[in-house]
Amino acid sequence: MLDTNIFLNKLIEEKYTHLCVVPCSFAKNIINAVINSKNIEYLPCASEAVACSVASGLKMSGAKPIVIVQSSGMTNMGSCITSLLKPYGITFPIITSWRTYKDGDSEIQHQHLATELPKLIDSYGYKNTILSQDNIDKAIEEINLCDTTQTISILKKDTFSKVELENKHKIDLSFLTPRSKYLTYLNNRFKDTDTLFIGTTGNTAREMYSFMPDTDNFYMAGNMGGALSIGLGAAMAGKKVVVCGGDAEFVMHMGGLTTAGRYKDLDLTYILFDNEQNKSTGGQNTYQSHVDYINIVKASNIEVEEKLITSLDRFSDIMNDIKKTSQVKFICVKCGLDDETPRPPLDVVKVSRF
Repeated sequence: MLDTNIFLNKLIEEKYTHLCVVPCSFAKNIINAVINSKNIEYLPCASEAVACSVASGLKMSGAKPIVIVQSSGMTNMGSCITSLLKPYGITFPIITSWRTYKDGDSEIQHQHLATELPKLIDSYGYKNTILSQDNIDKAIEEINLCDTTQTISILKKDTFSKVELENKHKIDLSFLTPRSKYLTYLNNRFKDTDTLFIGTTGNTAREMYSFMPDTDNFYMAGNMGGALSIGLGAAMAGKKVVVCGGDAEFVMHMGGLTTAGRYKDLDLTYILFDNEQNKSTGGQNTYQSHVDYINIVKASNIEVEEKLITSLDRFSDIMNDIKKTSQVKFICVKCGLDDETPRPPLDVVKVSRF
């Protein structure tokens, strides 16, 4: 295991300037160390393609960025790698986690790349190297190799020693109603109905499994940013749909909003549960306080609840009202955190028909 802070200090000595990130739990300790540091800039990105493009602009302008993503996100970077980095000869370190998969696991989003990640990297025209887990100098050499050649560094689990976020970077949402209370209300309000609930990847879907046992739920294990678009397709096919999303997934593929905004006569409701963080990958702040979710959705031609919801009473009033009409609708809920809940088992996750 590498000492994370020593590794980071050596990166800083090598003049690396920015860490462009879509968080992964495998990389949470190096991410936390960068957030704590004043000598390298943490740059959270809405998607892996955004991280790759931002890093390209930084590198072409004389900075030294590093990109960190998880293996499933390497597919989001494909177009950027093959149509920007390759033809323009732009290189910088890309570190991707290598998520594992065991038969029977419900994290089915990792099943394919658990064995095929090196082949994916090879298809992009890149070589790969596995980041050393026990020799910091060798690991730095590998990062420097990736900075100057078309090589991607693969990160295995437990490579970095534990680093906690400093208190000033932690988020206190204890004054807000936890998401479980809202999900429990939805369970009681819509149990034994034909309303389909779609939960975005991460803790939203996990908590739906724990707190919404009596509703018809689809637990999307991967495809971050795609929950609304799946809901749109289901609604266009005649389903009554409620999409349960999160603040990080909201920004990943916002084209889903502008697509949904073309349609009016659909029974589709999009609930954004904003807890200001990537809870399932280490609880890092999403740093999206500048994002006006409500007005972005409104500008996409979708009916919105104009006020941010912070109470269960207001939430229940709104949900009772919006289910009386057939229209694409959006509400934003600022919510607190719950204790970690179990992942839904494979037999309820791997559903291919609604």
